[in-house]
Amino acid sequence: MSSRTVIFTEDALPPLPIYSQAVVSKGTVYASGNIGCTRELVLVEGGVQAQTRAALENLAKVLKASGSGLEHILKVNIYLTNLQRDFAPMNEVYATFFTEGNFPARTCIGVAALPLGADVEIECVAEVGN
Repeated sequence: MSSRTVIFTEDALPPLPIYSQAVVSKGTVYASGNIGCTRELVLVEGGVQAQTRAALENLAKVLKASGSGLEHILKVNIYLTNLQRDFAPMNEVYATFFTEGNFPARTCIGVAALPLGADVEIECVAEVGN
């Protein structure tokens, strides 16, 4: 018997047919990557900062549906198409979503391209909340 639960919430952006918004297994949430776009799959205006905000807001909705939240994130992976230009502006927004001194572990890497021409994509692993 599997302890794996696929998460779907209407509150968050709809996933493409080939992946889930998140999967919960043994008290851990594995959330898929999120880019800053609308429900119609159009990138939000405002560059990497607006896209970071939208991606984290969507990630928060998926985590909530999983019985978790941003405060329960253990590890974040961030992908930027222009690491040199966008690292600092992305960090300005990212920092507002977490409590100083209690940031999750994180990796941030530069990539050649992201879906829809996005500047940033964010995924995470979190604990199910208490």
